[in-house]
Amino acid sequence: MSISSWCFTLGIIFVLIGIGFFLWGKKEAHDYELSLLSRRDLREFMERTPERPEPEALKNGGVIGVVVGLWLLLGGLLLL
Repeated sequence: MSISSWCFTLGIIFVLIGIGFFLWGKKEAHDYELSLLSRRDLREFMERTPERPEPEALKNGGVIGVVVGLWLLLGGLLLL
């Protein structure tokens, strides 16, 4: 395999994993908010305490993965 093929392959993998992480983070945030809405005490929902950084971290990691994947795709395109 040539280096441009590797860049394309890795770029596609990074983009797909990045999109997956972003969607997973959105689902985690949505599920967490739904679980808070089902409780009687909405103070935790209103004040956002305790903080849960996991959904935001997944979304940020997904964005980083997509950016790295797009750079790899661009690099593969330029190496052709």
